Amino acid sequence: MNAFAASTDILFTDPHLSQAAIYRAGGTGAEVPVRVVRRAPDRLASFGEGRFVTDSVLIDVRTSDIAELAEGDTFEIDGALYEVRGAPVRDGRHLTWAAEARQL
Repeated sequence: MNAFAASTDILFTDPHLSQAAIYRAGGTGAEVPVRVVRRAPDRLASFGEGRFVTDSVLIDVRTSDIAELAEGDTFEIDGALYEVRGAPVRDGRHLTWAAEARQL
């Protein structure tokens, strides 16, 4: 294990930064307990002359916990269900997935 992988593991096991979640492939697969970092930044959207602030949810999960993450997969976090939308992307070292999600 290199220093980057060790640092990633520390971040995902820190209870102040990460949360317990249940992952399901395709939304119906077997329940897999994972740790995630859930972010909910505001995003700016433009329409014509107007700019609007929209809510977004981003979920980060270790690739060591989930080898393949795809659109339609779900995460249950604190009783709320989130569905991955769009294609998830991995970081430059392929240690984490980042996925945009929507609450169901």
